[in-house]
Amino acid sequence: MTHQVLIVDDNQINLVLFEALVKKLYGSTAIAFSSPQQGLAWARLNQPDLIVLDYMMPGLNGIDFITQLRATPGKQNLPILMVTANDQKDVRYRALNAGASDFLTKPVDRIEFLARATNLLALNDAQQQLALRADILAAEVKRATADILQRERETVIRLSKAAEFRDPETGAHILRMAHYSQLIARGLGLSADEQELLLHAAPLHDIGKVGIADAILLKPGRLTPAEFEVMKKHASFGYEILKESSSSILQAGAAIALGHHEKFDGSGYPQGLKGDAIPLFSRIVAVADVFDALTSARPYKPAWTLEAAKRHIQSNAGLHFDPGCVAVFFELWEQVMGIRARFKDEEDDWSTLLATF
Repeated sequence: MTHQVLIVDDNQINLVLFEALVKKLYGSTAIAFSSPQQGLAWARLNQPDLIVLDYMMPGLNGIDFITQLRATPGKQNLPILMVTANDQKDVRYRALNAGASDFLTKPVDRIEFLARATNLLALNDAQQQLALRADILAAEVKRATADILQRERETVIRLSKAAEFRDPETGAHILRMAHYSQLIARGLGLSADEQELLLHAAPLHDIGKVGIADAILLKPGRLTPAEFEVMKKHASFGYEILKESSSSILQAGAAIALGHHEKFDGSGYPQGLKGDAIPLFSRIVAVADVFDALTSARPYKPAWTLEAAKRHIQSNAGLHFDPGCVAVFFELWEQVMGIRARFKDEEDDWSTLLATF
């Protein structure tokens, strides 16, 4: 391995001596400066493997050199071999506190220099190998985490697909309402991680419909009060299906499934929660889901116009819907329309779903 050894000493004779000694270190080259200011500037811009530094220099002594270099990002662990007089113990103590790695005393002994320099170079090599290994491990962890997240997302989509087989809602509906939900979260100032989590968990809101009988789930007309009581159980069913997962996406999906039919005034189900007692993700999904359901054609109903749906959502702010979520949704109307145009019912392809998330 080739090493660069920086030598900083205002005495020209010492520079020549150290350069000659560095040549005896296998694979090492010397970069020498008689000006400590120039040496410091070079060290800040480059990454030497070892610095041999005199203490007593005009304008910038060795301790000040070390202090300024250590304050430079990425230079905290460079090995520094300081050269001092034999009687300068106080200087060595201060140099240690400043970040010196080792010392040589004048007059410099050739054998001692080679031994100490070799040890410091070996230590630096080991530190670089550890740093490289840490970077490799971090990259591997990142890849593995990405694989896990992708499998989780695929699980979400496939679970949503299972619900879709029982319900006339389309895959495009799931895409739209999920992206509407993410948009509202962004407008409310949620973190990027929370926005991403909501995007991937929102499609699970109706997973509990897999537990509802076809006679009720697919009934073309209005449900009887008794049938509606059965239908309401899908919120709890969805929660029970997902709640014990170790996946953060499925856990968020469980909470959304349970709470997305709660109403801001407390008249919703299954728990009758009111206001901020309803989890924020559920309040967000309620707006996104209802808006898209209203504006989408289904076998049992025509699509509402955008204006009619808009009036319904706004008139129910504070009753059915969180007023803050409603306000943000319509403040971002242009982006809402962009999502609506991007994900159309005629492009209801589950492979597209998997690619989109």
